[in-house]
Amino acid sequence: MKLYDDTYRHKGLRKKLLDVLREKGITDENVLNAMNNIPRHFFMDSALDNIAYEDRAFPISDGQTISQPYTVAYQTQLLQVKPNEKILEIGTGSIYQATMLAELGAKVFTIERQKNLFDKTKNYIFKSKYTNLKFFYGDGFEGLPTYGPFDKIIITAAAPFIPPKLIQQLKTGGYMVIPVNEGEHQRMKRLTKNDDGTYSEEVFENFSFVPMLGGKAAP
Repeated sequence: MKLYDDTYRHKGLRKKLLDVLREKGITDENVLNAMNNIPRHFFMDSALDNIAYEDRAFPISDGQTISQPYTVAYQTQLLQVKPNEKILEIGTGSIYQATMLAELGAKVFTIERQKNLFDKTKNYIFKSKYTNLKFFYGDGFEGLPTYGPFDKIIITAAAPFIPPKLIQQLKTGGYMVIPVNEGEHQRMKRLTKNDDGTYSEEVFENFSFVPMLGGKAAP
């Protein structure tokens, strides 16, 4: 089997995964269709091919993980992605979540602080397909002020607090989906930016993420 084969078996396993996600409460068919269109095993070590469609996180490198499909679908569903929206993602990681956003038609700007992971974006398998996906090496707490404001912002790591610079880069009425530390787990929150620059907050389920760290990690 070639490294980037997407076989009938893989497609069948994706269908089963979607059934699991529906049972867990994912109802947005656009999100489910996007996940069905993206071969998750392309983003993982080939040794994990047989278990790539289990609903759990797996390690990638540099102490990071490819998120559990339920978590990816959950955050994406909360974000309510619309075509051509400008979305900032904090924590590129495996590129799986960013690819979901791009598949949904968003203009995606994604930041990675781990140089080794960022360097892997140069060989991103779907680079020619998703020209609406742009990669940046930097500090997620700083965001990308040059490219803002953004319609939506998604954070894919456990934030110790709501980053004020990211709120500044969010459009009025825009959403930020962010897991915020509350002890051993993080509480998923959706923030909506108000006219006066403050934000209102909705609180959802608990999750477990790797920590969101500042600065750029040394290679």
